Amino acid sequence: MTKGELEAEVSRKIVRFEREQAGRGPSDVRTYLLEDMVIVRLQESLTQVEKTLIRGRKGEWNIYLVKQLRTELVENTRDVLVKMVSDTLGMDVISVHSDLSTRTGESILVFVLAKKGDW
Repeated sequence: MTKGELEAEVSRKIVRFEREQAGRGPSDVRTYLLEDMVIVRLQESLTQVEKTLIRGRKGEWNIYLVKQLRTELVENTRDVLVKMVSDTLGMDVISVHSDLSTRTGESILVFVLAKKGDW
């Protein structure tokens, strides 16, 4: 597969994962293969429940809760995410990192690979 095909395949798998685990998929997903990293950018990834909590009267606390919930989701499903990426790329994943912007609804997943890819 070409670099673009690999990026598209990772994006498709991440969208499927989001739909299965969060109940909805993001509006757009972009995957970037950079040396020994896979960076996945998901736009509008917040669920309606998460948006409602963020806008709620306990704003700061709810923002913390939503971010913590997403962190727990990634940690609890780490093996699934790692398998999806490693199976697609044929490379071992050594770590997974994530973050979420509660202002824009954008989230990022970063997979660090055991070696540089020859994309």
